Amino acid sequence: MWHCSFSSLSLCCLFLLLTTIPTHCYLISPPLLDLINSTCKECSDKSANINYNFCVTSLQAIPITHVTNLQGVGIVAMELALENATNTISSIEKMLSSKEFDPFAMNCLRDCLELYVDAITMLVDAFVAFLAEHFDIATVLMRTVMDATSTCDEEFTEKQGELTLLAKENYNLFQLSDISSCIIQQVSSVPSQLTNVSS
Repeated sequence: MWHCSFSSLSLCCLFLLLTTIPTHCYLISPPLLDLINSTCKECSDKSANINYNFCVTSLQAIPITHVTNLQGVGIVAMELALENATNTISSIEKMLSSKEFDPFAMNCLRDCLELYVDAITMLVDAFVAFLAEHFDIATVLMRTVMDATSTCDEEFTEKQGELTLLAKENYNLFQLSDISSCIIQQVSSVPSQLTNVSS
């Protein structure tokens, strides 16, 4: 199983991350909505890769009542990236089990599975680095996750006419990782406030 490759620390952090942040929806408050909008506007202005509408829609999908500042929004963005990667691994495993694809596509899926397993480890490590205010490390890790999604896409394009089976998943994770990276950089300009994530 893919999760066996994780270190004990990463597994512990992954468990804490997934159980600390509730995934059920609440009514989003106007101040938080304003914060999400302004954050997405700034990020989309800074990066041509970030789609403003995708950013806003994604960050509103799991509003959390105790998130009152940019650090909390950053945690949500990173949790969404982790959830996306985890779900994609399940999808890849189902595709591989179905054996419905040609040998080239199956090899691409296996390579992408390895990339996504590594991406989850990097996402967990980035989350830990973010909480420890090691912003440079967290940013590098998020950028590496973005590279992994691009590499997965490139696997399929090596054969002309081959469909990129994970195009949507790669796009979503790339966007969420870039958004997370942007927020990390914003937070790093106002350090030592991570203790105020919760009200």
